[in-house]
Amino acid sequence: MGHGEERTGAATLAVKLDGTSDEQDTTAGKFATSTSNMDLANATSRVQIEVVEEQVGHLDPKSNFRLIIVQTELERFKFLVRSFLRARIAKIDKYALYLLTNPAQSERLSPSERRYASSHQALLEAHYRSSFLAQFPASLQRLDDTAGGISMIEQPDVDKAVFLRALRNFEEPIMVEGTDIDFELKRGDVYVVRWSAVRDLVINGDAELV
Repeated sequence: MGHGEERTGAATLAVKLDGTSDEQDTTAGKFATSTSNMDLANATSRVQIEVVEEQVGHLDPKSNFRLIIVQTELERFKFLVRSFLRARIAKIDKYALYLLTNPAQSERLSPSERRYASSHQALLEAHYRSSFLAQFPASLQRLDDTAGGISMIEQPDVDKAVFLRALRNFEEPIMVEGTDIDFELKRGDVYVVRWSAVRDLVINGDAELV
């Protein structure tokens, strides 16, 4: 697919979105983004809140419009942070065993997230064991069984579509593996494309999910 061209229909694998500026939630975060940015955002927000409270804490919001604007912006930022954390925790809940058994993915979790995932998985296994697993033969009680070449560990769907924004110009077209489709990426372009086709770009910081 060339620059500016869209392919429609059930076989669509990469669609460019022109004029997209608002950040949108994606259903396939895949834990590619480091938690360092999140830690920095939390630390920054705490400092901002303390500064604002110190400077305008004595003012009456009903008589100071500037204070209302500042408080609204802080609440908006805290809402975004909470939404991000809720989405991330939901993914940890869903893929806890996969994250804990995959060193490459586990490294992308913060220490507190790894502790949470371990605790969540331990509670889940204890619940399953007390509910029904204890009635099964020992050979059938594992939750990470790979007998018959089929893994019981649920993994993220890497072929799921994500919203992607390019952070630089790419000289070579991006290929969608397993197809004959390719598309060009220019700085600022936003596409809907398979995660597997752009995972390395996001991890390397050449593009971002929006």
